[in-house]
This record gives sequence, structure tokens and C-alpha cells, in this order.
Amino acid sequence: MGWLQSRRLHYWLGATAILFALFALLRVVFFFGYSGFDANALIKDEAVRETLGIGFRFDLRLAILVMLPLALFAWIPRWNLITSRLLRWIARLYIFAALGALLLIYIIDFGHYAYLGMRINATVLRFIEDAQISRDMVWQTYPVIWISLGWLATVALTTLALVHLERVTLDRPRKPIHPFSATWGGALMVMVVLLGILGRVENMNLENPVPLRWSDAFFSGNNQTAALGLNPVIFLYDTLKVGQSRYDEAQVRENYSVMANYLGVDQPDPQTLNFVRHQAPQPYKVSGSRPPNVMFVMLESLGTSAVGAYGNPINPTPNLDRLATQSWFFEHFYVPVTGTAKTVWASISGVPDVTRQETATRNPLITRQHSLVNAFTGYEKIYTIGGNSGWANMNALIRQSIDGVRLYEERDWKSPVVDVWGISDLDLFKETDQLLQALPKDKPFFAYVQTAGNHRPFTIPKTNDGFEVKRPTLEEVQAAGSRSVEQYNAVRLLDFNIGRLMEIAKAGGYYDNTIFVLFGDHNTRIAQIPFLAPAYEQLGLESNAVPMIIHAPGLLGTRKVQEAVGLVDLLPTVAGMAGLEFRNSGMGRDIQQPAPEGERVVPLVLREGTFPLIAGVTQHYMVQMEHDGSSPTLHDLASKTPLDNVAEQNPEEFKRLVQLTRAMHETSRLMLYQNVRQ
Repeated sequence: MGWLQSRRLHYWLGATAILFALFALLRVVFFFGYSGFDANALIKDEAVRETLGIGFRFDLRLAILVMLPLALFAWIPRWNLITSRLLRWIARLYIFAALGALLLIYIIDFGHYAYLGMRINATVLRFIEDAQISRDMVWQTYPVIWISLGWLATVALTTLALVHLERVTLDRPRKPIHPFSATWGGALMVMVVLLGILGRVENMNLENPVPLRWSDAFFSGNNQTAALGLNPVIFLYDTLKVGQSRYDEAQVRENYSVMANYLGVDQPDPQTLNFVRHQAPQPYKVSGSRPPNVMFVMLESLGTSAVGAYGNPINPTPNLDRLATQSWFFEHFYVPVTGTAKTVWASISGVPDVTRQETATRNPLITRQHSLVNAFTGYEKIYTIGGNSGWANMNALIRQSIDGVRLYEERDWKSPVVDVWGISDLDLFKETDQLLQALPKDKPFFAYVQTAGNHRPFTIPKTNDGFEVKRPTLEEVQAAGSRSVEQYNAVRLLDFNIGRLMEIAKAGGYYDNTIFVLFGDHNTRIAQIPFLAPAYEQLGLESNAVPMIIHAPGLLGTRKVQEAVGLVDLLPTVAGMAGLEFRNSGMGRDIQQPAPEGERVVPLVLREGTFPLIAGVTQHYMVQMEHDGSSPTLHDLASKTPLDNVAEQNPEEFKRLVQLTRAMHETSRLMLYQNVRQ
């Protein structure tokens, strides 16, 4: 334990503790001075206590990050804080400057929250555009001089405390430390520091650690409570790095009439760019003595190429194939953009996630979306996922957008974790069934179940209700779209589990009165798909084309839907089936309503990034272009040479799809912000 006598270690730990104490004190000031809570909330409200705990972990992360440069200064061989007076002065100046900047952010955050009821974020930059007005407002509203004096005094006192700590630790006589002790002690400290930055130890997965994120502060679904868990510096950074390029308003306005017609807007207004429309209960609603239950099942990484009902020749999905004959079966169904978080976003918000940096779920300014799930009034709402819902901050969207939802994830399950994605899909179905059985019998439910097993590492759990692995040759599975035998069996296991889900639902007594909505998340990169039309592979549609089944034989009967349908259409369609009245401000439409544009068109993003390739797809054609509308081409999806540009042969269709595709893309970008709930 000789390494514990290290002067550098004492200095760095002490300095980190001082900063953490300062940030924690500022959190206490925020709680009692600005948050609207009082001391009673600490006693009565568990969510408040838990959120504050999250906030203190963010404070520790910030303290560690600020002190990392001093750790470097302290442990540089030879020329370091012990041997160099110049380096000490550089460290002191760094501390003074860093503290000044950080505490200024805290001051602005306190004022921002007192003024707007929101923690400071990237939108604060908008005040710079009217700097004079903002300056005058601040000067007239707050005691700026006293605040400035308090700011400088706090910075000075904290800096002096750190300088004093520096002298009593680094200037004391050296005590010899055995090299072995120093080595393992240093390794231990690195691990502790990494854990402090990570901010969590629960459900730790060394292969794929999930750090504490701003979305964890929103677990309660209450914005006032969530504000207690945010660190203003870290939260500001997270919102700034998202980027402020939102949408091309000029393009939205230019094509407003086209989109108002496409969406069937009730009261078109090109000035306000209103896209809201209302749908009354429809005569085609399902009949029954009570409202139908609804269960969304997202099928991870399952594309049409992996499903027998869409042509896969080696029978990987007998259960889905059977369901396709007993259900509404969608022959041309697409997710707007590939990626799990983007699929979750579109399915809940009704707006395609066409962000060009990361995902919309990572932007804390827009995760509180209007969702048609809330139109299911009187329904019990649950969301279940086998792993961690904090990935890509999906939990923020779920909790903030769905009123009264109960989110269950890895830490809530009794079943064993099988891999990085949490418990097995079969165990997820079984434990979800137990939750549904415990719900009030006199109320319908809306359940969203997110699977994960059909994903690398393609784990086959030990307990799987008798599922048997098959061993075809690699050549056989690659000829049928899979890249490996393991992937082929993962698809088979997912299909097997869907069959078990139906059996579980029947045994649970809710099968006959439930609308099951089964849809693929996105497709994986495939080997070859000679059994599908060449357009899927040559035009890149295989990534966006996924299976889609609405299964409720006793309520809906069977139907083959041949028109192109998109992921954002699911909620309005199911809400129409349930006979609900709803307000829709997203991009989705009830497919039982006629499409004003004629042949139904679905917007896609074929290539993501800063300069995406966008598309509009129908049952028969696809137009694609660069994001700015340049280089448009039209393609026949049934052609053996789909790369051919057939715009000249179909000038009217080409003109229609070019305008509508650009309009849908830019309107979707606008809706990401316009669909936000206040």
C-alpha cells in the first residue's frame, strides 16, 4: 500500500474532491433556489432523490475531466508539478481560467432556468443574435454587479484552496515507493477514474459499457424532476455537438402546398407551415365489446430478404410465413432510415429521423415528441426491451413522448443476461406476458416490445424451449441472403420466438382481442439475394425493405397490401383500426384513407451522413437524388436493369416524384422540431 503515500496522488484526489464539492454545492443551490422543490421532496419523492443521485454522478464526471490535464502535469517524468515552478504556474492559470468559464456557465444556467424553466442548452446561442436586447434584459433583470463579484470571489477562493493543497502535498518530503506498488496502485487508480467518468456500475458490460447519459435524468418523464439531474456544462456540450443545421425552410415553404395535399392538412397555412390534421373515428374500426389491445413487436435486423413469405428459399421463418397468410401482409414496406434508434424514433413520433449527425434521440431538445400512442386514452402502456434502453438515449424519447408509459429494461428482469443485448427475446416475451397478466383486466393495453437477438453476436441461449440449431452449408445460407450460418440460425430463433409469443398470448387470454404489429427494424448487410428483384440489391433498397404484418385474424381478417407503406404510417393506421379520434402532426398517414397523391409514396434515406442520398419509393418506381435535389433519376423497380434512368420514358411520374421526394425530406427535417411537445 506504499503507493497511497504518493504526493501526486494526494494532490490530484484532493483537487478533484474540492471541485466535486463545489459542483455538488452548486447543485444544492439550484435545488433550493431555482428548481421549485423544497426539502419535503427529498423525503417524499423517490424520483427526486434518484435524479439528484444521477446529477451528483455527472458532477463527479465533470470534476474528473477538468482535473485530467493536472494529472498529466503531475505524472510527466522529470519535468512535472514537483520539479517545475513554471509548470505549476501554468497549472494555476489553467485552474483559474477553467473555473471562471465553468462557473460562468453555471450562472447563466441559473438565470436561464429562472427565466425559461429550462436548463442551459445549445438554444442559448440564439440570444447572441440579439445581443443588445439580451444584454439589456440581463442588466435590467439581475444584480449583474453583485453576481459578477460573487463569481470572481468564488473563482479566486477555489483557486487559492487548490494552490494551498498543491503546497501541502507536492512540497512535502518524498517517501520511497516500491515500483511494484506504484504499478498496481496506478492501474487501480486508472480503473477508478474510468468508472468515475463512466458514471455507472450497474449492469456493467465490459465489452460494451454504456456511460451515464443526459437521458438517464429523464427516467421519471417529468421535466422539472429531470432538471435536477442535469449538469449544465455537460448538458450544454451534449446539445452543442448535435449541430444546429436543422432544415431548409425556403424549400419547405416552396413545397408547402404539395405537402399539405399529401398529408391532407385540415387548414393549410403557408405562413405558419401548419401540418396538423384531425381524424375522427372511422367506420372501419374493429368491432368488439371492448377496445382492442395493441402490441408492437420490433424485429431486430430483420429484412424482407430473410423471410420466406418474401421469397427466401430455405424456409428460415415458418411462423412468420404462416402469420402472413392469416394477417394483413404488407408486400412493400419500408423503414425511412436504417438503424435501431431511428426505427424506434419513427415508429413512436411518426416523423422520419432524417438527422444528418448521429440520431434524433441524441438531441435532448427534441426528444419530447407528439406521439399517437397518447391517442390510446384509457390504455395501460408499457415498453419492454431486453437490454439497456439508454443506448442512443432511446429512453428519453420513450419516457418523454409516451404519457404514463412504464419502461422495463435489463435491470428489471429476473431472467439471466445472455449477451451484450440483455436477456433473450424468448425470456423477454415471457416476462412481458407476466407484466400484461398483472395489468387491470378492465383496461386495454398498448405494449411495445423491442427484440434484439437477431444481432451479432447471434447468441443461442441455453434455455430456448426446444429450439434446435440447423447446420446447412455456408454456401446454402449465403445463396439465401445470410452472411453466415450463425446469422441464419439467429433469424430462425427470432421466428421461433414469434411463434412462442403467439402461444403465450393465447395461453394468457389476450390473443383474440389484440392487434399484433410485427415489423422489421432494418435489414443487415447481406450476401446475395437472387430470389428478389434486382432493384433491392442494385438500388440499395434491401436495407430499408423490411417485413410488416398486422395480425388480428378475429378482428381484421386477412389482406395483402401491395401499395408502398412506410414505418411512420403504423400508428395512424392502427389508431384508425381501433376507432380512435386523434390529432396528427407527424408524417404518417392511415393507409385505409385514400392517398391524395395517387399511387402512395414513401420517403427514404438511402445514404446517411452530412450529404445524404434521398429517395421516394412507390409500388412500381423509385426516384433518388442528392439531398439538395441535384442529380435526380427515376428507376423501374420491376426492371431487370433497375439502374437504368427511365425519367424520359415517364416524364410525368418523374416530375411528380422529384418534387414530392424533396418536399417530404425537408418537411421531415422541419417536423423533427415542429412536432416537439411543449
